[in-house]
Amino acid sequence: MKILIIEDEKDLQNTLVESLLKEQYIIETADDFQTAIEKISVYDYDCILLDIMLPGGSGLDILQKLKTLGKSENVIIISANNSIDDKVNGLALGADDYLTKPFHIAELTARIKAVFRRNNLQGKNSITLTNLTLNINDRTLTINGEMVHLNRKEFHILNYFLLNKNRLITKTALAEYVWGDQIDQADNFDFIYYQIKNLRKKLQQHEAQVNITSVYGVGYKLIEQ
Repeated sequence: MKILIIEDEKDLQNTLVESLLKEQYIIETADDFQTAIEKISVYDYDCILLDIMLPGGSGLDILQKLKTLGKSENVIIISANNSIDDKVNGLALGADDYLTKPFHIAELTARIKAVFRRNNLQGKNSITLTNLTLNINDRTLTINGEMVHLNRKEFHILNYFLLNKNRLITKTALAEYVWGDQIDQADNFDFIYYQIKNLRKKLQQHEAQVNITSVYGVGYKLIEQ
């Protein structure tokens, strides 16, 4: 899961990053209004944590931009302002949830998972396709009821493919989703190639009824066999 934290308080931002990385999420950050606008305009996120008071502008204006882009349903507002008006305005603009500072990380994590279930998994904790089930909470893969080990990158890649089955996934889109701000680590997409190669091998060895096909020069597509 890829999360964008839009928060200018560095101590809180660092705490959130550290805690959510332990949950094995892919994390990106924005410290101010303009950086946040640039990121939401270019990239997609499974969940956005949005502070209202930001240098350079209002989080509510960011939410309005997200609504225009059709991306506001995965937003959790995190704000020290417990104003009823802010809550009403934020939810009216499409935010999924509103959490008042200070809050417990465990509560935030639970709400993030709830947002993902509602918006991506129809309220479920797993994705099932043919004889394959990927459990999002446990980060486990079973094929024909047998557990299959995936490393962190393989899990994120398979999760992304399952959420976009039968769709062409470009190499750039896959790299942005799996690596986030560290996209440069996927030098010339070689690392993606090897992760896909290993994932395919595991799916084939366990007789998964899905296949990741290559679209020459463009990317990949997950299809049912």
